[in-house]
Amino acid sequence: MKFTMKALLGVAALMASAAIAQAQTTLKWAHVYEATEPFHTESVWAAEEIAKRTDGRYEIDVFPASQLGKEADINQGLKLGTVDIIVSGSSFASREYKPIGVTYYPYIFRDPAHLIAYTKSDVFKKLVEGYEEASGNHITAVTYYGTRHTTANKEIKTCADMQGLKIRVPDVPAYLAMPQACGANTTPIAFAEVYLALQNGTVDAQENPLTTIEAKKFYEVQSNIILTGHIVDHLNTVVSGRLWESLSDEDKQIFSDVMLEAAERATKIVEEREAELVDKFRADGLSVTEVDKEEFLNTVLENAPLENYGYNREDWEAIRAVQ
Repeated sequence: MKFTMKALLGVAALMASAAIAQAQTTLKWAHVYEATEPFHTESVWAAEEIAKRTDGRYEIDVFPASQLGKEADINQGLKLGTVDIIVSGSSFASREYKPIGVTYYPYIFRDPAHLIAYTKSDVFKKLVEGYEEASGNHITAVTYYGTRHTTANKEIKTCADMQGLKIRVPDVPAYLAMPQACGANTTPIAFAEVYLALQNGTVDAQENPLTTIEAKKFYEVQSNIILTGHIVDHLNTVVSGRLWESLSDEDKQIFSDVMLEAAERATKIVEEREAELVDKFRADGLSVTEVDKEEFLNTVLENAPLENYGYNREDWEAIRAVQ
């Protein structure tokens, strides 16, 4: 009887140890955005929700504001195993699979609703499959990041007004199209270093959504906001292939469901904030200028045609046609 009890206790101890080991599985979720932004707050919500729905088998630590590296670093980290989950733009996904970067060609999306409709389309599924095959990673969700506008220390009303302007733009071909088509001098500077570059005059201008302009306090070192609306931007939630393959089908469903819900929550917050910020910036004394987007678009199509960037016109036309 004693032997039997000892055996049972031993088995129980082993089972308890296994349960503890499972509960202590810790994952790293990284991004470059501030802790106040919805891309972080809703990632934290998702991490907590995944822990709840998996009975604590996965504990996820979320690292904001480039704590685990710049955006290129965390994308590379998915392969190296230094991060497990990231929030990052398709501009970086396009380094693994170029066609997915077509979504950053200027004025491809009409508005956020068009972007979200695209994420449910066949062309989106095709581009994601291409990225996943090339990278080994898995995209679980897409979040509306905001519509990108321009800030500067000079008034800009037309595309020609950007001639010679030193503007910080991410080093991604499609991001460069609008400013280069308008004659600006584009400069790639890491996202974490943009404020200082504007402050010390390394560059005269930058472009980002209104929510980012607020969160990064670019309005403190820029006097003009120009509503160019050239890119309806988005972020992907990406799980490393190594982690994704290790998940059971049940856990894959949990991760997908939670990350999709987090993306929807963040998208709603961004849209609400954007609606308020134009009035806020004007009240704060900044000059906020509307532009003729059609004039900008025509200049881009003429001076920086899609073919120059190596993107598939068929994909571009399919995305433009999404309703």
